Amino acid sequence: MNIIFMLIGCSVVIALIFLFAFFWANKSGQHEDTCTPSIRILFEDEVTKKSSSSE
Repeated sequence: MNIIFMLIGCSVVIALIFLFAFFWANKSGQHEDTCTPSIRILFEDEVTKKSSSSE
């Protein structure tokens, strides 16, 4: 029975850590730009030429 109480305590601590991480991400502006990722695939990437040094 003691192990159940320990597991419940651990799961509450882990849930609080994830909740803190979510609020931190919201506060730092992680979820503000919702339009750009959905249309990014429509833009063409610029082709850059890399010089290969094969000797």
